[in-house]
Amino acid sequence: MADDFERPTIVIGVNCQFSSQDKQSKPLLNGIEEEQIPVAIKNISINDVVSRAYQAALSSRLSVGIACEGNRYVVHYRNLPEKKPLFDYVIDNDEKLRNLGANAARLVKGIPFKKL
Repeated sequence: MADDFERPTIVIGVNCQFSSQDKQSKPLLNGIEEEQIPVAIKNISINDVVSRAYQAALSSRLSVGIACEGNRYVVHYRNLPEKKPLFDYVIDNDEKLRNLGANAARLVKGIPFKKL
């Protein structure tokens, strides 16, 4: 079986406990899954959420990385400057979080983003 990081995936960079079954993360993962893009979770020991998202994008074969800190979610793309992520939002609504996940996947697919 291939390692998750050998497969083309969106990488979610975490520096603590993160569960795909966590109620807070479920809408984000569902949004990515709806767009049929695989996702992997990778431990990245960087405290700054923007830098962690950037490092996740660098480690993603699809060039897209996500990181979160509390209710702050950052989506980064490998070709952007490290300190200028594509999306950087504080989200406390499941629908918006689901759309953010879908938008990360839509970046990979090259199709228009959903409204946040």
